[in-house]
Amino acid sequence: MSTLEEHVDIGVPADLAWDFLHRVENYPRFLTGVHEAHAEGGGRARLGVTAGGRTREVDTEITDHDQGRTMEWQTTSGPGLAGSFTLQPVDAQHTRLSTRLEYDPAAVREAFGGPGGFAQAIAVERLAHSGLEQCRRLLEQGAR
Repeated sequence: MSTLEEHVDIGVPADLAWDFLHRVENYPRFLTGVHEAHAEGGGRARLGVTAGGRTREVDTEITDHDQGRTMEWQTTSGPGLAGSFTLQPVDAQHTRLSTRLEYDPAAVREAFGGPGGFAQAIAVERLAHSGLEQCRRLLEQGAR
């Protein structure tokens, strides 16, 4: 299992960032490869994901922890992925958004194709970093 951790500071209050992250429909706006996302109730969501030239439907389960500061998720279909988003207020108008992703490179390669080993880890890191940066841009531009 591989683990990736990234963070970005965002110029919005934590409550606004939390609301944005909880709207599953926003995921295609900042998560590369996610082309559709629908909340299904009960903390479940279905994502349409395209990666490595393959498109798949992936079911996820989402839970909240730490009184509105951490959202954990895991796939319940497709490749075994798990992760979290954590928000830490820096001050009244700034928030640190951290993400943690746990994945099995072989399972991701099997589900979506693409390179193996180190090349795949670099690709996952790039996607996570670009997703955080896009989320930051959207929030700072007033997306809700």
